[in-house]
Parts: sequence; structure tokens; C-alpha cells
Amino acid sequence: MTEARRPTDIALPPPEMTGASAVILEALAHRSTTRQIAPTALAPALLSKLLWAAWGINRDQGAFGEPGRTAASASNSQEIELYVLLESGAYLYNARAHRLDGVVDEDIRSFALTPGQRGVITIAPTQLVFVADVERLIHTRGFQEPGLQDPETQKSYFFVDAGLIAANIYLFAAAEGLAAWFHNCDKAGLARKLGLRAEQRALFAQSVGYRQGVATQN
Repeated sequence: MTEARRPTDIALPPPEMTGASAVILEALAHRSTTRQIAPTALAPALLSKLLWAAWGINRDQGAFGEPGRTAASASNSQEIELYVLLESGAYLYNARAHRLDGVVDEDIRSFALTPGQRGVITIAPTQLVFVADVERLIHTRGFQEPGLQDPETQKSYFFVDAGLIAANIYLFAAAEGLAAWFHNCDKAGLARKLGLRAEQRALFAQSVGYRQGVATQN
């Protein structure tokens, strides 16, 4: 059998932090996971921008007649729901109205951490919880590919879709000088506290806040 030949290596020029992509390149250059998060609550205007950047509506007409979002989803099913845990309670981000809909009148931020992390990691002022609604994948108005009915394929889609939103959050945090950390969570505890249906899956959480030791403006 003839051994496959490798093409000649291609040298790439260093990325130039200029032009139309300069802002996103600068954010990528500063993207990092930071677990040292100050307890100070995010200013409302900053929280508003964070949630829009994460999973907001950026155009009225997206694929298959649904509004477009700042992150992609399988067949534009928009199956990821973003819960926002604050000291004042738990809320669901309503992207269409761009508001926080109250869910639980209780501080349940500790459930965004796995039990082994409680008492070891400082609880961030804002905990974002990623929840997949499998019903939206199954009954999407988009292209009904066979994989949308298969539980294993569904997992691959909603894990990727959650990751796309998490990446938006990381980039926004980098651009604003915030701390962000994507991590596991107490899935069973969150399902109970948030009153999730059987078709909903708590997946991951992401802590966001001001960097520890950095002066903030509210």
C-alpha cells in the first residue's frame, strides 16, 4: 500500500489586531477562566448586556420563521433556556421581552455548584444555569432530521448549543474585564428547586462577576 504523502506545511502570518475584527480578536486574546470572583452584584445595565450577548435576539427573522439569536442552535430550535440565579432569587431569561421572569423567590445560587464545591468555592453574584428543553428539539419548526428524535443525538446537539452560549459569555466577560467560569452543577438539586419538567435537563452553570480585587462601578 502506498504511503500517503503530506502536503508542504503552510506558514501563517501572526494575527493582526486591526480592522473590522479587532474587537473580537482583542476579546479572544483576553479570554480565560477566572474563579476568583468578587461578591459585588453586577450593575443592572451590565447584566442586561451580558444576557443579550449570551443568548439574546439579534434579528427578527432567523431560520424557519423564528427570531435569530446571538448563538446558534440545532434547526433553530432554541432549546437552551438560560436561568439566572441572583441573591434575590432565580429567574428565567426571556429573550423575546428581554427581561428576567421570576421563578423562585429564594437564593439558590449554591445549587449552581456541585456539592463538592460548596464551601470551597466562593459563590458568584450571578450564576447562569443552562437547561435543555428536549421537547423543543423534537418539535422544532426547523428541519426535522431523524437525529432530533434520537436521545443520543439530542445530547450532542444540546451540549454543543450550550457551549456556544457559554463561549459568548466568556467573550463578553473578556471584553468587559469580568471574571467567568464554566462548570458543573447540582443537576438534581436545580431540577427540584427550579421545578423543571421531565423533558428539561439541567446541564451546566457559569459563574460571572467582577474580578476579585478589581474596582467596580455600579
